[in-house]
Amino acid sequence: MENEEIKIENQEITEEAAASPIIRLKNVDVFQQKILVLSDVSFTVNSGELVYMVGKTGSGKSNLLKLMYGDVAPASGEMEVVGYDMRHIKTKNIQRLRRKLGIVFQDYQLLQDRSVSENLTFITKVTGWKDKKLCNKRIEEVLEMVGLKTKGHKMPHQLSGGEQQRVCIARALINNPEVILADEPTGNLDPESSYDIFYLFKKISEQGTAVLVATHDFLIINQIPSRVIQIRDGKVFE
Repeated sequence: MENEEIKIENQEITEEAAASPIIRLKNVDVFQQKILVLSDVSFTVNSGELVYMVGKTGSGKSNLLKLMYGDVAPASGEMEVVGYDMRHIKTKNIQRLRRKLGIVFQDYQLLQDRSVSENLTFITKVTGWKDKKLCNKRIEEVLEMVGLKTKGHKMPHQLSGGEQQRVCIARALINNPEVILADEPTGNLDPESSYDIFYLFKKISEQGTAVLVATHDFLIINQIPSRVIQIRDGKVFE
């Protein structure tokens, strides 16, 4: 894999970043197609935290996550994600940023013509893994982490919705990310499967990875309580 060590000449990552919150926003405005959807957003997320970001559909949760993985740049304020200054991040470093993140979507986005293991192998190839033995070992590790140790040979259509989402989480874990960003990850799942996914996120956070989950599933939040950031009326509240 590509060496991601902090370098002195890289002005986007500083030594202080290692001791700072893994995600930090201060007075950030969030736009969607030039329309202001969230204003003056300020909060932090630390390593090992499980944080829920709750709000109605269309409240701006997904737009905020897009800022975090570099899909769009913040127009104002200060924003750092895994040591990168998101206001001034260079295009060439966005891919490096994303290798430090694991992203989980509602609609799975699995390759339907490839097995579970082949889906994960594809990610290792596009993110620079060269050693096939290490690649296969990591795939085994992440499948065991998400409870799918015996399902690597299965095709996506042979899995339940909850199992497919577990594959997506395994995919997000491949590069041992510092942060997992999940956008309505249980939107298509039944309550039991939803609980299992959120419990998995809790276990991941306890191992040191920050997990930020955008959701409106208040039932699960009550069952697996953790810190909550609420989005309401264009504002963000702790």
